[in-house]
Amino acid sequence: MSKPDRIAAVDVLVASPTRNFVTLKVTTEQGLVGWGDATLNGRELAVASYLRDHVAPLLIGRDPARVEDTWQYLYRGAYWRRGPVTMTSVGAVDLALWDIKGKATGQPVYQLLGGAVRDRILSYTHATGWDVPQVLDSIDARLGEGFRAVRVQTGVPGLEVVYGVTRDGTAYEPAGRGIAPAEETWDADAYLRHAPKVLEEVRSHVGPEVGLLHDAHHRLTPNQAARLGRSLEDLGLFWLEDVTPAENQEVLRTVRGRTTVPLAIGEVFNTVWECQSLITEQLIDYVRCCVSHAGGISQLRRIAALADVWQIQLGPHGPSDISPVALAASLHLGLATTNFAIQEYMGYDPLVHEIFRHAWSYEDGHLHPGEAAGLGVEVDEELASRYPYQPAYLPVARRRDGSMTDW
Repeated sequence: MSKPDRIAAVDVLVASPTRNFVTLKVTTEQGLVGWGDATLNGRELAVASYLRDHVAPLLIGRDPARVEDTWQYLYRGAYWRRGPVTMTSVGAVDLALWDIKGKATGQPVYQLLGGAVRDRILSYTHATGWDVPQVLDSIDARLGEGFRAVRVQTGVPGLEVVYGVTRDGTAYEPAGRGIAPAEETWDADAYLRHAPKVLEEVRSHVGPEVGLLHDAHHRLTPNQAARLGRSLEDLGLFWLEDVTPAENQEVLRTVRGRTTVPLAIGEVFNTVWECQSLITEQLIDYVRCCVSHAGGISQLRRIAALADVWQIQLGPHGPSDISPVALAASLHLGLATTNFAIQEYMGYDPLVHEIFRHAWSYEDGHLHPGEAAGLGVEVDEELASRYPYQPAYLPVARRRDGSMTDW
């Protein structure tokens, strides 16, 4: 019997090619390399340290084929567990080990998950504008690129800055450079007066076939969220996202009891247990967990399986602040998962595509992970090293009276 391969080296790469990425590299004694995404927007160095100082030493000498056992070892074997830093670290290891397993067997990861259940994965992108004409122009541009579904965000009268929207209509970067986050002013009442009117004009413009999504960024109370949901019911939204702070799950009962608009939540969730009540009580329609932040493919599969029992679907988080490695993992899972509904895809700067060479592809509103062995992403380490880490943070928001509001 041949000697089993073992993990020989674990390296953490931190680079900032237009924005910060943390990438895990796991190398085996036989020379197989697995890549994982460990990017956590605004807390990148915390995850990098967790991996370098606490996780990497534990992996040396382990059998890379024991993906599930390693996941259990890193999660159940740790007294201090859960949370975004820990679970992003665990997720990065999980993705790297699935990548190695695929390369060792010569199979794309989706084949190891049971094979394809669909031919391609529906995707959505972002359309933004400060005013209605800009929004409609942005939507038309996205539809011209082939997208069948768009997330629509707009400026709010009376506010100088609104997260995710630029005044000139250009694309936005979620994290702003600097040693501290920018501060914005938020007015929920002004938003509630304006957003439904904009979305109504958008629906009239695009017709009934285009999937429309909208994100409230956790900034509403339960009653405000219910009001918004009721005002949008006739527009046939694909979903209304993150209406209230995610950690207070009981408030979703209030929202669900007062509106039938499809609800999506969970991009800041890190484990299946955080999703449990929302799924089993059918308080949401879509789970938004990100494959890298929720403990990897191994954990997101469990979340998907629980959601499937309750006829709830997955629509994973996929902004530009997860790397093409995480997007690849999400697509492999999506191709092999029955209740995977849609994948967020903001796109990347050409430099990011150059550094993270990937087999996944976009065409006509859909994504596909490709047929390369493993996850199908290889990283140009030398090119990445030319772009060192730069501090960058998501903005924070205060109400007009100066008090903090939720992210």
